[in-house]
Amino acid sequence: MGQRQFHFRPLNVGRWFVWGAFALLLLLAPKLFSSSLAVTILSQIGIAVVACLSYNMLLGQGGMLSFGHAVYTGLGAYVAIHALNAISGGSLPIPVSLLPLVGGLAGMFFAVLLGYVTTRKSGTPFAMITLGLAELVFAMSLMVPEFFGGEAGVAGNRVVGKPVWGISFGPQIQVYYLLAFYTFVCTALMFAFTHTPLGRMLNAVRDNAERVAFIGYNPQRVRYTAFIIAGFFAGVSGGMYALNFEIATAEVVGAARSGAYLLFTFLGGATFFFGPIIGAVLMVLATVLLSEFTKAWLLYLGLVFLFMVMYAPGGIASLLMMNLRVAAFGHLRNLWTAYLALGGTGLVVLAGAGAIVEMIYHLQLDAALGPTVKYLGATLNIERFDTWFGAVFVMLVGLALFELSRRQFNHQWAEVQTDIERTLRRREDAL
Repeated sequence: MGQRQFHFRPLNVGRWFVWGAFALLLLLAPKLFSSSLAVTILSQIGIAVVACLSYNMLLGQGGMLSFGHAVYTGLGAYVAIHALNAISGGSLPIPVSLLPLVGGLAGMFFAVLLGYVTTRKSGTPFAMITLGLAELVFAMSLMVPEFFGGEAGVAGNRVVGKPVWGISFGPQIQVYYLLAFYTFVCTALMFAFTHTPLGRMLNAVRDNAERVAFIGYNPQRVRYTAFIIAGFFAGVSGGMYALNFEIATAEVVGAARSGAYLLFTFLGGATFFFGPIIGAVLMVLATVLLSEFTKAWLLYLGLVFLFMVMYAPGGIASLLMMNLRVAAFGHLRNLWTAYLALGGTGLVVLAGAGAIVEMIYHLQLDAALGPTVKYLGATLNIERFDTWFGAVFVMLVGLALFELSRRQFNHQWAEVQTDIERTLRRREDAL
């Protein structure tokens, strides 16, 4: 009889705290933001979180740049909306609350069907194959109206049968809490996936597929399995979408939706698990709120993406983690003035550049409405030379001040990093 060995694993208090705070935030968010618009936005954020995290399973964890992730969220939404109509007609005896799982099974089915061909290649060929499949499915959405409903799409009604415990899913708040439950569970499951042997092997395939093959694993099989799992969670997001909006149109499988997943996952930070969550929040706020403030919101979004690629390719999550590291060593107090200078001068640049953009858009699109345009509480006259000169002057002055602030910040940042490295070396020597 061999001795039984016991391994003590200390309780990860920090992880329990983070997940508890996440659940509490989902629970209390409608209490803090109780308007109908806020609850609708919160519901959409939950849908986007699941979609972006499932996409990051491909991009961030597997290194698979997909241009067609909306195929699986969209087809999951279509199957879910057809299932909702079947429930309404009495031919499908399942509760409405299981519609996201129906979408998940649909997403998994199409991932099994299309993923085998897609994952046989990696890198650029993989990206091109996903782009081709995305265009194929979008074309089919207009060619097969029996399933896709043509340009009008397929609509349904989630209020089916008698309420159970007073829950009919008619009020938006009831739908929100159901979507919040799916968001929490899917987020937890996708986080758990990152700590499984398959998740670790997927990271290895991303970093060096040849070395993975040398030790006896099939990189294509690893990619294919991860692709199927990502397709399931993408389909769950599609089912949540169908339940929330009660309609599925060709837009849900379009290239714009796939591009949004890519753009905002990258902006949030694809190398960190919580990065896509940040990206999902930004995606909903940009598409719902920013689009209401200005017609040039896509231009602003493209510029933000451009600057993030140039100066912060790790996304917002990487910026947060870098500053948390600085704060852990007690150096953040040395940088707050530099951050204020960067933020202030950046806002000056944005104010000048935004005025120019808004006047150009007004000149091109709304000239018939008159020569004036409202911007940040001021009235700008596009026919006056001094208005254009003032906007250009503010932008150029802001750029000059921003460049000076940036150089000073780079100098201070280098000093802080040097001091941190010295501290680390002293700790290593002490050991």
